Amino acid sequence: MGITYSSVIGAPREEVFAWHARRGALRRLVPPWQPMRAVAEASSLADGRAVLGLPGGLRWYAQHRPDEYDPSRRFVDERVNGGWSTMPVAAAGPWRHEHDFADAGNGRTRLTDSVHTPVPESLLRPTFAYRHRQLADDLAAHARARAAEMGETVVAVTGASGLVGAALCAFLTTGDHRVVRLVRRDPAAPDERRWDPEAPEPGLLDGVDAVVHLAGAPIAGRFTDAHKAAIRDSRIGPTRRLAEAAARADDGPDVFVSASAIGYYGHDRPGEVLGEGAESGTDFLAGVVRDWEDAARPASVAGLRTVQVRTGIVQSPLGGTLRLQRPLFTAGLGGRLGSGAQYLSWIDLDDLTDIYYRALYDAQLNGPVNAVAPEAVTAAEHADTLARVLHRPSRMPVPALGPRLLLGAQGARELALADQHVAPEALTGREHSFRRPDLEQCLRHQLGRHRGAGLHAVA
Repeated sequence: MGITYSSVIGAPREEVFAWHARRGALRRLVPPWQPMRAVAEASSLADGRAVLGLPGGLRWYAQHRPDEYDPSRRFVDERVNGGWSTMPVAAAGPWRHEHDFADAGNGRTRLTDSVHTPVPESLLRPTFAYRHRQLADDLAAHARARAAEMGETVVAVTGASGLVGAALCAFLTTGDHRVVRLVRRDPAAPDERRWDPEAPEPGLLDGVDAVVHLAGAPIAGRFTDAHKAAIRDSRIGPTRRLAEAAARADDGPDVFVSASAIGYYGHDRPGEVLGEGAESGTDFLAGVVRDWEDAARPASVAGLRTVQVRTGIVQSPLGGTLRLQRPLFTAGLGGRLGSGAQYLSWIDLDDLTDIYYRALYDAQLNGPVNAVAPEAVTAAEHADTLARVLHRPSRMPVPALGPRLLLGAQGARELALADQHVAPEALTGREHSFRRPDLEQCLRHQLGRHRGAGLHAVA
Protein backbone atom coordinates (compact mmCIF):
# COMPACT_ATOMS: atom_id res chain seq x y z
CA MET A 1 0.00 0.00 0.00
CA GLY A 2 1.05 3.61 -0.42
CA ILE A 3 3.42 4.79 -3.11
CA THR A 4 6.99 5.84 -3.83
CA TYR A 5 7.09 8.16 -6.84
CA SER A 6 10.34 9.65 -8.10
CA SER A 7 11.35 11.88 -10.98
CA VAL A 8 14.22 14.08 -12.09
CA ILE A 9 13.39 17.80 -12.18
CA GLY A 10 15.42 20.15 -14.35
CA ALA A 11 16.35 22.63 -11.61
CA PRO A 12 18.88 22.74 -8.72
CA ARG A 13 17.94 21.08 -5.44
CA GLU A 14 17.84 24.33 -3.44
CA GLU A 15 15.48 25.89 -5.99
CA VAL A 16 13.13 22.90 -6.08
CA PHE A 17 12.97 22.83 -2.29
CA ALA A 18 12.42 26.60 -2.05
CA TRP A 19 9.51 26.36 -4.50
CA HIS A 20 7.68 24.04 -2.09
CA ALA A 21 8.11 26.56 0.73
CA ARG A 22 6.50 29.47 -1.13
CA ARG A 23 2.90 30.55 -0.97
CA GLY A 24 0.86 28.99 -3.74
CA ALA A 25 2.80 25.69 -3.93
CA LEU A 26 0.03 23.60 -2.37
CA ARG A 27 -2.57 25.15 -4.66
CA ARG A 28 -0.41 24.37 -7.68
CA LEU A 29 -0.06 20.72 -6.60
CA VAL A 30 -3.66 19.79 -5.74
CA PRO A 31 -5.04 17.95 -8.81
CA PRO A 32 -8.02 19.74 -10.36
CA TRP A 33 -10.08 16.57 -10.83
CA GLN A 34 -10.06 15.74 -7.11
CA PRO A 35 -12.81 16.99 -4.75
CA MET A 36 -10.15 18.62 -2.57
CA ARG A 37 -9.01 22.25 -2.34
CA ALA A 38 -6.31 24.09 -0.44
CA VAL A 39 -7.95 26.04 2.40
CA ALA A 40 -4.75 27.15 4.17
CA GLU A 41 -1.12 26.56 3.33
CA ALA A 42 1.47 25.70 5.95
CA SER A 43 3.35 28.70 7.31
CA SER A 44 6.54 26.61 7.36
CA LEU A 45 7.73 23.30 5.97
CA ALA A 46 9.41 22.73 9.31
CA ASP A 47 6.45 22.85 11.67
CA GLY A 48 3.47 24.45 9.90
CA ARG A 49 0.05 22.94 9.24
CA ALA A 50 -1.79 22.89 5.91
CA VAL A 51 -5.56 22.55 5.68
CA LEU A 52 -7.33 20.90 2.75
CA GLY A 53 -11.08 21.14 2.24
CA LEU A 54 -13.26 18.21 1.19
CA PRO A 55 -16.96 18.04 0.29
CA GLY A 56 -19.47 18.41 3.12
CA GLY A 57 -17.24 20.71 5.17
CA LEU A 58 -14.72 17.96 5.93
CA ARG A 59 -11.09 18.89 6.56
CA TRP A 60 -7.70 17.25 6.10
CA TYR A 61 -4.93 18.61 8.35
CA ALA A 62 -1.33 17.99 7.24
CA GLN A 63 1.09 18.66 10.10
CA HIS A 64 4.79 19.13 9.28
CA ARG A 65 7.34 17.34 11.46
CA PRO A 66 10.13 19.56 12.88
CA ASP A 67 12.22 16.55 13.92
CA GLU A 68 12.45 15.41 10.27
CA TYR A 69 13.00 18.76 8.64
CA ASP A 70 16.31 19.02 6.75
CA PRO A 71 16.38 22.24 4.68
CA SER A 72 16.82 21.70 0.92
CA ARG A 73 16.89 17.92 1.44
CA ARG A 74 13.77 16.68 3.23
CA PHE A 75 10.48 17.53 4.91
CA VAL A 76 7.70 15.32 6.21
CA ASP A 77 4.02 15.88 6.92
CA GLU A 78 1.42 13.63 8.51
CA ARG A 79 -2.35 13.73 8.58
CA VAL A 80 -3.58 14.63 12.07
CA ASN A 81 -6.99 14.95 13.69
CA GLY A 82 -8.45 18.37 14.37
CA GLY A 83 -12.03 18.06 15.53
CA TRP A 84 -15.21 16.55 14.15
CA SER A 85 -14.57 17.73 10.58
CA THR A 86 -11.47 15.52 10.34
CA MET A 87 -12.97 12.37 11.86
CA PRO A 88 -14.44 10.85 8.67
CA VAL A 89 -11.08 11.35 6.95
CA ALA A 90 -9.32 9.55 9.81
CA ALA A 91 -11.36 6.44 9.04
CA ALA A 92 -9.27 5.98 5.87
CA GLY A 93 -6.24 5.22 8.05
CA PRO A 94 -2.88 6.96 8.61
CA TRP A 95 -1.10 9.14 6.06
CA ARG A 96 2.61 9.99 6.23
CA HIS A 97 4.18 11.87 3.31
CA GLU A 98 7.98 12.07 2.99
CA HIS A 99 9.48 14.53 0.49
CA ASP A 100 13.15 13.87 -0.35
CA PHE A 101 15.38 16.01 -2.56
CA ALA A 102 18.73 14.77 -3.92
CA ASP A 103 21.24 16.17 -6.40
CA ALA A 104 20.94 14.44 -9.78
CA GLY A 105 23.85 16.17 -11.53
CA ASN A 106 23.96 18.93 -14.13
CA GLY A 107 21.86 21.27 -12.01
CA ARG A 108 19.00 18.75 -11.69
CA THR A 109 17.16 17.27 -8.72
CA ARG A 110 15.71 13.87 -7.98
CA LEU A 111 12.48 14.39 -6.08
CA THR A 112 11.05 11.35 -4.32
CA ASP A 113 7.61 11.33 -2.72
CA SER A 114 6.99 8.41 -0.35
CA VAL A 115 3.50 8.05 1.07
CA HIS A 116 2.74 5.50 3.77
CA THR A 117 -0.99 4.82 3.83
CA PRO A 118 -3.49 1.98 3.33
CA VAL A 119 -4.62 3.66 0.10
CA PRO A 120 -3.57 1.52 -2.90
CA GLU A 121 -0.76 2.72 -5.16
CA SER A 122 -3.02 2.54 -8.23
CA LEU A 123 -5.27 5.24 -6.75
CA LEU A 124 -2.35 7.50 -5.81
CA ARG A 125 -0.30 7.27 -8.99
CA PRO A 126 -2.30 9.81 -11.07
CA THR A 127 -1.99 12.40 -8.28
CA PHE A 128 1.78 12.16 -8.12
CA ALA A 129 2.19 12.04 -11.90
CA TYR A 130 0.24 15.31 -11.96
CA ARG A 131 2.25 16.87 -9.10
CA HIS A 132 5.64 16.10 -10.61
CA ARG A 133 4.64 17.25 -14.08
CA GLN A 134 3.16 20.47 -12.69
CA LEU A 135 6.27 21.19 -10.63
CA ALA A 136 8.65 20.56 -13.54
CA ASP A 137 6.62 22.72 -15.92
CA ASP A 138 6.23 25.59 -13.45
CA LEU A 139 9.96 25.66 -12.68
CA ALA A 140 10.76 25.60 -16.40
CA ALA A 141 8.42 28.57 -16.98
CA HIS A 142 10.09 30.54 -14.20
CA ALA A 143 13.51 29.70 -15.63
CA ARG A 144 12.44 31.11 -19.02
CA ALA A 145 11.28 34.31 -17.31
CA ARG A 146 14.61 34.69 -15.51
CA ALA A 147 16.45 34.11 -18.78
CA ALA A 148 14.42 37.03 -20.17
CA GLU A 149 15.69 39.09 -17.22
CA MET A 150 12.43 39.20 -15.29
CA GLY A 151 13.21 39.99 -11.67
CA GLU A 152 10.93 39.91 -8.64
CA THR A 153 7.79 41.74 -9.74
CA VAL A 154 4.79 43.24 -7.95
CA VAL A 155 1.65 42.31 -9.88
CA ALA A 156 -1.83 43.68 -9.12
CA VAL A 157 -4.56 41.24 -10.14
CA THR A 158 -8.32 41.71 -10.44
CA GLY A 159 -10.50 38.61 -10.54
CA ALA A 160 -7.93 36.81 -8.38
CA SER A 161 -10.48 34.33 -7.01
CA GLY A 162 -11.71 33.16 -10.42
CA LEU A 163 -10.57 30.11 -12.35
CA VAL A 164 -7.73 31.87 -14.17
CA GLY A 165 -6.92 34.34 -11.42
CA ALA A 166 -6.49 31.72 -8.70
CA ALA A 167 -4.16 29.65 -10.89
CA LEU A 168 -2.16 32.70 -11.96
CA CYS A 169 -1.75 34.12 -8.45
CA ALA A 170 -0.50 30.79 -7.08
CA PHE A 171 1.88 30.44 -10.02
CA LEU A 172 3.28 33.96 -9.54
CA THR A 173 3.92 33.60 -5.82
CA THR A 174 5.74 30.29 -6.27
CA GLY A 175 7.98 32.20 -8.67
CA ASP A 176 8.84 34.58 -5.81
CA HIS A 177 6.78 37.43 -7.21
CA ARG A 178 4.48 39.53 -5.03
CA VAL A 179 0.76 39.55 -5.85
CA VAL A 180 -1.57 42.38 -4.83
CA ARG A 181 -5.15 41.14 -5.06
CA LEU A 182 -7.60 43.91 -5.98
CA VAL A 183 -10.88 43.03 -4.26
CA ARG A 184 -14.28 44.74 -4.17
CA ARG A 185 -14.79 44.23 -0.44
CA ASP A 186 -12.85 45.38 2.58
CA PRO A 187 -9.36 43.81 2.53
CA ALA A 188 -9.05 40.71 4.69
CA ALA A 189 -5.34 39.97 4.17
CA PRO A 190 -2.10 41.97 3.82
CA ASP A 191 -1.89 41.23 0.09
CA GLU A 192 -5.33 42.73 -0.68
CA ARG A 193 -6.35 46.25 -1.66
CA ARG A 194 -9.92 47.44 -2.05
CA TRP A 195 -10.85 48.26 -5.63
CA ASP A 196 -14.03 50.11 -6.52
CA PRO A 197 -14.60 49.46 -10.24
CA GLU A 198 -16.74 52.60 -10.48
CA ALA A 199 -14.22 54.93 -8.82
CA PRO A 200 -10.75 53.51 -8.05
CA GLU A 201 -9.08 55.20 -5.10
CA PRO A 202 -6.05 57.42 -5.76
CA GLY A 203 -2.94 55.40 -5.03
CA LEU A 204 -4.59 52.05 -5.82
CA LEU A 205 -1.70 51.02 -8.06
CA ASP A 206 1.17 52.89 -6.44
CA GLY A 207 4.21 50.64 -6.04
CA VAL A 208 2.90 48.13 -8.56
CA ASP A 209 5.03 46.95 -11.50
CA ALA A 210 2.27 45.38 -13.61
CA VAL A 211 -1.51 44.94 -13.71
CA VAL A 212 -3.40 41.82 -14.79
CA HIS A 213 -7.09 42.64 -15.20
CA LEU A 214 -9.29 39.52 -15.22
CA ALA A 215 -12.53 40.65 -13.59
CA GLY A 216 -15.83 40.46 -15.47
CA ALA A 217 -19.26 38.88 -15.17
CA PRO A 218 -19.51 35.30 -16.51
CA ILE A 219 -20.43 35.18 -20.20
CA ALA A 220 -22.16 31.82 -20.01
CA GLY A 221 -25.88 32.16 -19.42
CA ARG A 222 -29.11 32.86 -21.23
CA PHE A 223 -28.62 35.95 -23.40
CA THR A 224 -31.38 38.08 -21.94
CA ASP A 225 -31.12 41.87 -22.06
CA ALA A 226 -30.10 41.87 -18.38
CA HIS A 227 -27.40 39.23 -18.93
CA LYS A 228 -25.98 41.04 -21.94
CA ALA A 229 -25.92 44.30 -19.98
CA ALA A 230 -24.02 42.58 -17.15
CA ILE A 231 -21.47 41.17 -19.62
CA ARG A 232 -20.89 44.60 -21.12
CA ASP A 233 -21.09 46.80 -18.03
CA SER A 234 -18.74 44.61 -15.95
CA ARG A 235 -16.01 44.91 -18.57
CA ILE A 236 -15.89 48.16 -20.45
CA GLY A 237 -16.32 50.83 -17.78
CA PRO A 238 -14.21 49.07 -15.09
CA THR A 239 -11.41 48.39 -17.60
CA ARG A 240 -11.30 52.01 -18.69
CA ARG A 241 -11.23 53.31 -15.12
CA LEU A 242 -8.52 50.81 -14.10
CA ALA A 243 -6.44 51.78 -17.13
CA GLU A 244 -6.82 55.43 -16.15
CA ALA A 245 -5.72 54.58 -12.60
CA ALA A 246 -2.66 52.78 -13.99
CA ALA A 247 -1.85 55.78 -16.19
CA ARG A 248 -1.87 58.26 -13.31
CA ALA A 249 -0.27 56.11 -10.59
CA ASP A 250 2.83 57.38 -8.82
CA ASP A 251 5.60 54.81 -9.13
CA GLY A 252 2.98 52.76 -10.95
CA PRO A 253 2.91 49.93 -13.48
CA ASP A 254 4.77 49.74 -16.77
CA VAL A 255 2.59 46.91 -18.09
CA PHE A 256 -1.20 46.60 -18.32
CA VAL A 257 -2.48 43.14 -19.29
CA SER A 258 -6.21 42.71 -19.76
CA ALA A 259 -8.36 39.68 -20.41
CA SER A 260 -10.11 39.54 -23.76
CA ALA A 261 -11.73 36.77 -25.80
CA ILE A 262 -11.71 35.16 -29.24
CA GLY A 263 -15.32 36.31 -29.42
CA TYR A 264 -13.69 39.35 -31.02
CA TYR A 265 -13.72 37.49 -34.34
CA GLY A 266 -17.43 36.75 -34.34
CA HIS A 267 -19.10 33.38 -34.13
CA ASP A 268 -19.39 32.43 -37.80
CA ARG A 269 -15.98 32.27 -39.54
CA PRO A 270 -15.97 28.97 -41.48
CA GLY A 271 -12.98 28.27 -43.69
CA GLU A 272 -10.79 30.99 -42.13
CA VAL A 273 -7.71 30.82 -39.93
CA LEU A 274 -7.87 33.84 -37.65
CA GLY A 275 -4.66 35.52 -36.53
CA GLU A 276 -4.53 38.67 -34.45
CA GLY A 277 -4.82 40.80 -37.60
CA ALA A 278 -8.13 39.29 -38.70
CA GLU A 279 -11.16 41.56 -38.85
CA SER A 280 -13.61 41.67 -35.97
CA GLY A 281 -17.03 40.09 -36.23
CA THR A 282 -20.34 41.90 -36.21
CA ASP A 283 -22.32 40.06 -33.51
CA PHE A 284 -22.98 41.05 -29.89
CA LEU A 285 -19.89 39.45 -28.31
CA ALA A 286 -17.60 40.80 -31.02
CA GLY A 287 -18.85 44.31 -30.28
CA VAL A 288 -18.35 43.85 -26.55
CA VAL A 289 -14.80 42.58 -27.01
CA ARG A 290 -13.89 45.44 -29.38
CA ASP A 291 -15.06 48.00 -26.84
CA TRP A 292 -13.44 46.05 -23.99
CA GLU A 293 -10.06 46.14 -25.70
CA ASP A 294 -10.48 49.80 -26.60
CA ALA A 295 -11.19 50.57 -22.93
CA ALA A 296 -7.54 49.85 -22.12
CA ARG A 297 -6.46 52.73 -24.37
CA PRO A 298 -5.73 55.19 -21.50
CA ALA A 299 -2.93 52.90 -20.36
CA SER A 300 -1.34 52.64 -23.81
CA VAL A 301 -1.69 56.39 -24.42
CA ALA A 302 0.20 56.97 -21.18
CA GLY A 303 3.06 54.81 -22.44
CA LEU A 304 2.32 51.53 -20.67
CA ARG A 305 2.87 48.38 -22.68
CA THR A 306 -0.67 47.07 -23.06
CA VAL A 307 -1.62 43.48 -23.93
CA GLN A 308 -5.10 42.06 -24.56
CA VAL A 309 -5.20 38.28 -24.05
CA ARG A 310 -7.85 36.90 -26.44
CA THR A 311 -8.68 33.68 -24.66
CA GLY A 312 -10.09 30.54 -26.25
CA ILE A 313 -12.11 27.78 -24.57
CA VAL A 314 -10.24 27.05 -21.34
CA GLN A 315 -9.76 23.37 -20.53
CA SER A 316 -10.04 22.64 -16.80
CA PRO A 317 -12.43 20.46 -14.79
CA LEU A 318 -12.67 23.36 -12.32
CA GLY A 319 -14.69 25.56 -14.67
CA GLY A 320 -15.92 26.32 -18.16
CA THR A 321 -17.25 23.78 -20.62
CA LEU A 322 -15.08 20.89 -19.40
CA ARG A 323 -16.63 21.15 -15.95
CA LEU A 324 -20.05 20.65 -17.56
CA GLN A 325 -18.95 17.98 -20.02
CA ARG A 326 -16.96 15.76 -17.67
CA PRO A 327 -19.89 14.28 -15.69
CA LEU A 328 -21.91 13.73 -18.88
CA PHE A 329 -19.08 11.93 -20.63
CA THR A 330 -18.22 9.96 -17.50
CA ALA A 331 -21.81 8.70 -17.45
CA GLY A 332 -21.52 7.70 -21.12
CA LEU A 333 -23.90 10.45 -22.22
CA GLY A 334 -21.42 12.69 -24.00
CA GLY A 335 -21.17 13.63 -27.64
CA ARG A 336 -20.51 16.40 -30.11
CA LEU A 337 -22.39 19.69 -30.12
CA GLY A 338 -24.48 20.38 -33.21
CA SER A 339 -22.98 19.13 -36.45
CA GLY A 340 -19.53 18.81 -34.87
CA ALA A 341 -17.91 20.39 -37.91
CA GLN A 342 -17.42 23.79 -36.29
CA TYR A 343 -13.90 24.64 -35.10
CA LEU A 344 -13.22 24.93 -31.38
CA SER A 345 -10.14 26.92 -30.39
CA TRP A 346 -9.07 25.78 -26.93
CA ILE A 347 -6.32 26.42 -24.38
CA ASP A 348 -5.01 24.42 -21.42
CA LEU A 349 -5.43 26.34 -18.14
CA ASP A 350 -1.71 26.16 -17.34
CA ASP A 351 -0.79 27.29 -20.85
CA LEU A 352 -3.09 30.27 -20.35
CA THR A 353 -1.28 31.04 -17.09
CA ASP A 354 2.04 30.91 -18.96
CA ILE A 355 0.71 33.32 -21.59
CA TYR A 356 -0.28 35.88 -18.97
CA TYR A 357 3.14 35.42 -17.41
CA ARG A 358 4.90 35.97 -20.72
CA ALA A 359 2.83 39.10 -21.30
CA LEU A 360 4.39 40.50 -18.13
CA TYR A 361 8.02 40.08 -19.17
CA ASP A 362 8.17 39.89 -22.98
CA ALA A 363 8.55 43.45 -24.21
CA GLN A 364 7.78 42.34 -27.78
CA LEU A 365 4.19 41.43 -26.89
CA ASN A 366 1.97 44.44 -27.36
CA GLY A 367 -1.70 44.64 -28.31
CA PRO A 368 -3.87 41.57 -28.93
CA VAL A 369 -2.48 38.08 -28.28
CA ASN A 370 -4.48 34.97 -29.20
CA ALA A 371 -4.36 32.65 -26.19
CA VAL A 372 -5.22 29.41 -27.94
CA ALA A 373 -3.39 26.13 -28.50
CA PRO A 374 -1.61 25.85 -31.86
CA GLU A 375 -3.78 22.85 -32.79
CA ALA A 376 -7.46 23.82 -33.04
CA VAL A 377 -9.95 20.93 -33.29
CA THR A 378 -13.51 20.52 -34.46
CA ALA A 379 -16.27 20.02 -31.91
CA ALA A 380 -16.52 16.38 -33.03
CA GLU A 381 -12.77 15.85 -32.51
CA HIS A 382 -13.00 17.41 -29.07
CA ALA A 383 -15.86 15.11 -28.09
CA ASP A 384 -14.09 12.02 -29.42
CA THR A 385 -10.86 12.92 -27.61
CA LEU A 386 -12.59 13.54 -24.29
CA ALA A 387 -14.45 10.24 -24.61
CA ARG A 388 -11.21 8.39 -25.40
CA VAL A 389 -9.42 9.90 -22.39
CA LEU A 390 -12.30 8.92 -20.10
CA HIS A 391 -12.71 5.48 -21.75
CA ARG A 392 -16.31 6.22 -22.59
CA PRO A 393 -18.34 6.26 -25.80
CA SER A 394 -19.13 9.46 -27.67
CA ARG A 395 -22.45 8.47 -29.19
CA MET A 396 -24.92 11.02 -27.86
CA PRO A 397 -24.72 14.08 -30.12
CA VAL A 398 -26.27 17.17 -28.61
CA PRO A 399 -28.62 18.79 -31.15
CA ALA A 400 -28.58 22.56 -31.53
CA LEU A 401 -31.88 22.66 -29.61
CA GLY A 402 -30.08 21.74 -26.37
CA PRO A 403 -27.81 24.82 -26.20
CA ARG A 404 -30.73 27.01 -27.34
CA LEU A 405 -32.80 25.87 -24.36
CA LEU A 406 -29.99 26.79 -21.96
CA LEU A 407 -28.53 29.89 -23.60
CA GLY A 408 -31.28 31.14 -25.86
CA ALA A 409 -30.89 31.34 -29.63
CA GLN A 410 -28.30 34.12 -29.52
CA GLY A 411 -26.24 32.57 -26.74
CA ALA A 412 -26.19 29.18 -28.46
CA ARG A 413 -25.14 30.77 -31.74
CA GLU A 414 -22.37 32.95 -30.31
CA LEU A 415 -21.04 30.55 -27.65
CA ALA A 416 -21.87 26.86 -27.89
CA LEU A 417 -22.01 26.56 -31.68
CA ALA A 418 -19.42 29.19 -32.66
CA ASP A 419 -17.09 28.27 -35.53
CA GLN A 420 -13.70 29.95 -34.93
CA HIS A 421 -10.36 28.54 -36.07
CA VAL A 422 -8.04 30.90 -34.20
CA ALA A 423 -4.24 30.75 -34.47
CA PRO A 424 -1.73 32.03 -31.85
CA GLU A 425 0.36 33.90 -34.42
CA ALA A 426 1.84 36.44 -31.99
CA LEU A 427 3.04 33.64 -29.69
CA THR A 428 4.39 31.36 -32.39
CA GLY A 429 6.20 34.37 -33.80
CA ARG A 430 7.95 34.64 -30.43
CA GLU A 431 8.70 30.86 -30.45
CA HIS A 432 6.52 30.42 -27.39
CA SER A 433 6.70 26.98 -25.77
CA PHE A 434 3.30 25.45 -25.00
CA ARG A 435 3.11 22.90 -22.20
CA ARG A 436 0.30 20.97 -23.80
CA PRO A 437 -0.29 21.84 -27.47
CA ASP A 438 -2.13 18.56 -28.06
CA LEU A 439 -5.71 18.25 -26.80
CA GLU A 440 -5.40 14.65 -25.63
CA GLN A 441 -2.24 15.51 -23.70
CA CYS A 442 -4.08 18.43 -22.09
CA LEU A 443 -7.14 16.41 -21.09
CA ARG A 444 -5.05 13.56 -19.68
CA HIS A 445 -3.19 16.00 -17.45
CA GLN A 446 -6.25 17.95 -16.34
CA LEU A 447 -8.33 14.81 -15.66
CA GLY A 448 -5.64 12.58 -14.15
CA ARG A 449 -5.56 10.05 -16.97
CA HIS A 450 -1.79 9.96 -17.44
CA ARG A 451 -0.16 7.18 -19.36
CA GLY A 452 2.76 5.39 -17.70
CA ALA A 453 3.37 4.76 -14.04
CA GLY A 454 5.70 4.61 -11.08
CA LEU A 455 9.31 5.69 -11.23
CA HIS A 456 10.07 7.96 -14.16
CA ALA A 457 12.10 10.97 -15.20
CA VAL A 458 10.59 14.37 -15.91
CA ALA A 459 12.31 17.20 -17.74
